[in-house]
Order: sequence, then C-alpha cells, then structure tokens
Amino acid sequence: MGLESQTAEGEAVHNPRREQGHVGVLVAIGVVASLLGIGLGLLIDWFPVAASDEAGPIDTVWDVLVIVSVPVFVLVTTIVLYSVWRFHMIPGEEDLDGPPIHGNTRLEIIWTAIPAIMLVALCSYAYVVLTDIEEASADPALEVRVVGEQFTWTFYYENPDDPDGQQVASPQLYVPLGQQVNFTVQSEDVIHDFWVPAFRMKIDAVRGIDTHIRVTPKRIGEYPVVCAELCGLGHAAMRQTAHVVSADEFDSWLNDRAQQAAGGGEAGGGEEGGGEEGSAENGKAVFTAQGCGGCHALADAGTTGGTGPDLDEGLAGKDEAFIEESIVDPSAQITEGFQDGIMPPSYGQSLTPAELDSLVKYLAEVTN
Repeated sequence: MGLESQTAEGEAVHNPRREQGHVGVLVAIGVVASLLGIGLGLLIDWFPVAASDEAGPIDTVWDVLVIVSVPVFVLVTTIVLYSVWRFHMIPGEEDLDGPPIHGNTRLEIIWTAIPAIMLVALCSYAYVVLTDIEEASADPALEVRVVGEQFTWTFYYENPDDPDGQQVASPQLYVPLGQQVNFTVQSEDVIHDFWVPAFRMKIDAVRGIDTHIRVTPKRIGEYPVVCAELCGLGHAAMRQTAHVVSADEFDSWLNDRAQQAAGGGEAGGGEEGGGEEGSAENGKAVFTAQGCGGCHALADAGTTGGTGPDLDEGLAGKDEAFIEESIVDPSAQITEGFQDGIMPPSYGQSLTPAELDSLVKYLAEVTN
C-alpha cells in the first residue's frame, strides 16, 4: 500500500491517521533538536571577556536570541526535510501537476502572526536594553573625543592643567575603572567604526557628524580597539589598545601626558614606552605601541606588514630629518609602488615631541 491508500485508478488518497503519526515523530525530533541546539548555543563562548557594565545586558540579549531562534530554525528545517522526503516526485510523474488545493488559511494566519509577535517582542526588549545602557550616569562622566582617519585612531582628553580647554592627544586609549566614559566619535575622512569588542559597544565615525556612545569599564586590562567598517587598504591595520586602569593610575597617566605635550617630563610613560627621553629604546616601545608593524616591515621589531613600505629598505641611508618628515608629513615623498593617503598625517599631533624624537632616533639607528 505504501504511505497512502490507492483508488482503483491508482491515485494517491490522503491518509489522516498516517499523517498524524508523522506529526508526532516530527514534534519529538524538533523538541530534542531544539533543546540540544539551545544548550550548545548557550555553552559556546561567542564573545571576548566582558570588560564593561554594558556587556552583561548585551550578552543576555544574545542568549535570548539564541533561545528563540534555535527552535524556529529547527522547525523550518524539519518541515523542509520532511516535505522533501514525503512529497518528492517519483519516476513517471515528471510531467504531472499536483492536485489543486486551497491550502490552510488557519495555518497561514498562525505562521504569519507568531513570527510577527516574536519580532515585535524581541525588538521591544532590545530597545529597552539599548535605552538603559545608553543612559547617562549620575556621576560625572569622562569625556573622550575619538578621531578616526585612515588608518589610525587618536584619543583626545581634557587637559587638567589647562583652564583654556586645550586637549591632550594620545594614540592609545586610557580609561579609568568604574567611571562612565562618554565617547564623542569623529572622522577626518571616510566612514570608520569605533569598536572595542570587550566593551560590546560600537558606533560609526562619520565625517562632519559627532556620534556618541557611553561605556563604563569594569575590568582592568588591555583590550583591542578596531575599526569595524571597511575603510580602505590599511583597514586591517587600524588597531590600537584600550587600557583600563585604576582611577589613580589614570590620573597619573593623564598628568604625565599633559606634561609631555607641553614639552616636559619623560617620554612614553606607562604602557607607551620606558627608558630615557629621546632614547632609541623608548622609540622601539613607541613603534610597538603605535601598531606601526601592522603596516610596515622592520627586522629589528620583528614585523612584516606590507601595507606600507619596508622600513629597512626605505629608510636605509636616510638621516633623522628625512625620517621625521616621513612621519609627520607622509605625503611629502611617496615611495614608489605605494599610493598617497595610506599613512595618516596626524602623528605630528598625536605623538608628544619626546615620543616623536624617540621614534625618529630608533628608526635611524636600526635602519642605518
């Protein structure tokens, strides 16, 4: 007999009892597969360590999406596979049309209404979470201006020693533990996207527009800062480091940075280098902290970047004046085979005079 009963003419006739048995099996398979899928989805460590207060609610939203979406995926996949097996064409029926049917209006309403309700509920939940994590703290927030340009980030802080509002620039991001940070994100050229994966928050940097995100760091450590928007040839090298430090350490770093910007103090304190001011040793630390190796090959630093010129070849026989000009005004002379605009022209502002001097001395020493 097969799956259907047959008429005298050999036409298949629907067998409700047999179909109900199939439904029971499909439901059982779907429930087991859904539970296994949800369990696996919740066990997988999808994200890097959570380093901000905002990360927790965002990770919870992800878990809710896994719990809701896995059963939907299992339902659709089970029905499709069952339909392929149950209603597949058999030899000799290639030119036949199926029987004219109206369908099931009630079922169509159900499978339209339920996903719509789920989408509205999930969007409402996500909106509530987003509104909550974007709310300003009652305590004063640290203001940090983030400027993206091909292919680097520069971070600007209010100078504690300058009542006129002169800002302190840093090529590395430093933020204090436990204090909300209000990031004002800008772009000097194309669209970038400021993202610290450990903070979970990200936003586009658009030229001519100020965008904002708020983050409250909760875990001391170092975390990658990346661009999440394809912005050109050097996009992959547009990386810096976010340093979450204690409040006292942050205040000390900011005061040191302000003194360096004014031309005093030692260069490259903290994570950005050590050694004496203007030393080649400190210059290597600056080279590493800036992520220069992401674009340039340099044997002494062990880097192999190919977005920009090989420094061992390009700087061989060059004096310190040429090297400094190449850093602060990279468009002055373009190495053959490379195009203008790959290296950002902002290092003259983001590096302190001492850091720039150290970097120049280091490059001159190791390439000559």
